[in-house]
Amino acid sequence: MRVVDTVEYVSALRELTEEGREVSMQIAGNSMSPFLIHGRDVICFRKPDRPLRVGDMVFYQRGNGQFVMHRICKVRPEGYYIVGDAQVQVEGPVRREQVFAVITRVNRKGKWIGPGDFWWEFFAVVWPRVVPLRPVWTKLYGVLRPCLRKLWGT
Repeated sequence: MRVVDTVEYVSALRELTEEGREVSMQIAGNSMSPFLIHGRDVICFRKPDRPLRVGDMVFYQRGNGQFVMHRICKVRPEGYYIVGDAQVQVEGPVRREQVFAVITRVNRKGKWIGPGDFWWEFFAVVWPRVVPLRPVWTKLYGVLRPCLRKLWGT
């Protein structure tokens, strides 16, 4: 295993997106759970080629230089308001020039999914609209998950 500096690594990937390439990387961090899990899932991303909208997962760079991949929950004239799937604290406005990539597909639980797939659409359409309810839904899911596994045999 080789350890690399995250800022250096994402900076290199950013340069590739500026050249028009689609690149991939493994998820690091827990802010996008339950959709994406640290160390398990992989994202593919490229430079945006269309206007960004609510539900899009984007890569952006904060003013302090930190790179973040979260989901747009509001689009306003002053910028984007962005939040991780596991979070309720919305960040913004994030200016368009801070956003350098949009996620195009993900490898979640070993399966490639993208726009049109159920879980992609659920987290793109429903999840950004229920930010205040997320803690309740997540807790409820945690309680019901063992029952659902027994019911579905997984």
